[in-house]
Amino acid sequence: MKNRPYDLEERTFLFAQEVRTLIYSLGKSIPNTEDGKQVVRSSGSVAANYIEANEHLSDKDFNFRAKICRKEAKESVLWLKLLRNPFNENKRDILSDLIKEADELKRIFSSIIEKRKN
Repeated sequence: MKNRPYDLEERTFLFAQEVRTLIYSLGKSIPNTEDGKQVVRSSGSVAANYIEANEHLSDKDFNFRAKICRKEAKESVLWLKLLRNPFNENKRDILSDLIKEADELKRIFSSIIEKRKN
């Protein structure tokens, strides 16, 4: 996730896609399977809800979707951190990059929400 696009729809899509690529590459274990399912859902939800926000029916609808994006990005950080364990030591760099990206997305959505309040 070195060159991040400016377009937030594209960026959230790429985040979800990178998460899926990671999950496909992980070894089979119960924690990887369960945490992988969760992070696939939350990362995809960031992208899907941002698309929904852009197609908002009202300002209230946009704000609600943006808050969901922030919540799902924050949740993605949790699941990615749980996957960063000794069993997945060979994926430490990509996990760190994805955690950083999820945190940056969370901050972007927080900023959008705050700016829309004013």
